[in-house]
Amino acid sequence: MDKLAFMAICRAIKNKHSCYICILMANILQLETTTTNCSVSVAQEGRLLAIKEQDSHKYSHSEQLHPFIKEVLHMAQLDFGDLHAIAVSKGPGSYTGLRIGVSAAKGLCFSLDIPLIGVDSLDVLAAATNIADGVVVCMLDARRMEAYTAIYNSNKEQIRGIEAEIFDTESYGSYLKQGKVYLYGNCVEKTKEVLEHPNFEFLEEKVPSSAYISALAYDSYQKGTFEDLAYFEPFYLKDFVVNTKQ
Repeated sequence: MDKLAFMAICRAIKNKHSCYICILMANILQLETTTTNCSVSVAQEGRLLAIKEQDSHKYSHSEQLHPFIKEVLHMAQLDFGDLHAIAVSKGPGSYTGLRIGVSAAKGLCFSLDIPLIGVDSLDVLAAATNIADGVVVCMLDARRMEAYTAIYNSNKEQIRGIEAEIFDTESYGSYLKQGKVYLYGNCVEKTKEVLEHPNFEFLEEKVPSSAYISALAYDSYQKGTFEDLAYFEPFYLKDFVVNTKQ
């Protein structure tokens, strides 16, 4: 019997009160590399155990990621063999960062024979928000006046899908008529140049952290929602373009 089949059986056993019991505590390693933040954490049953991250504009993910993984497992007193899944932020975001994170996650899943969980980077951002009303536009910088965005309600539910959009004076007009529109992510400051409606609320600049993958990944794990290792690729949203000096 392989590891996945054994885990499925464990989750399906019932006690005398017809409540599900879990023999194995699901340990999930979580990687977030879609921006300047190289973030690694491990969670158990959706509860964060340990985290190591560094936000650097040097984009040194290739040097930091694997040492961070080893350090986080040591902090949580776990070995690679104790992991039941790997979760990775699948984009959109930095092309290089996405390639590094996804490649590492797939390699670990292949070698450990455990499932891969992909999470949207904007869902990770949204998980860190806390608004009482209105909507929040979670955004990641895509250079110039463009950003990758998605819109969420106060329950952190996505109500408009992920898009690459250019900000202008008409942006989010239909939402502004209904109430507050909060802006959250790593390019909030540049939006102030064009978004001037009084219903806009500019929250602090933030990048995604693997700490907020925990609940999303555990939900997917419980549902058995895993990626196909053979075909899984990062969600770039836009084609990668190399700019050359003229």
